[in-house]
Amino acid sequence: MRELLRTNDIVLVSAVGALLDGAEIGHLVLDQNMSIIEGSIGIIPRRILVGEDDITQARRVLTDAGLAHELRGDD
Repeated sequence: MRELLRTNDIVLVSAVGALLDGAEIGHLVLDQNMSIIEGSIGIIPRRILVGEDDITQARRVLTDAGLAHELRGDD
């Protein structure tokens, strides 16, 4: 799994999830339940991960949607 993006914006997490679902790219959202521990103040960013085989396609989907500025560096 590779990290696609990291954000505190829950609306962005939802939008990216919908884009990836639409492109049939499996993904995981990590740290979404950390708000229980942190007191629901949004300090800990959520991370979206995709499989190694899907990272290029996922990056292309988000770039085409105008979200290239949200992507993590391509390590």
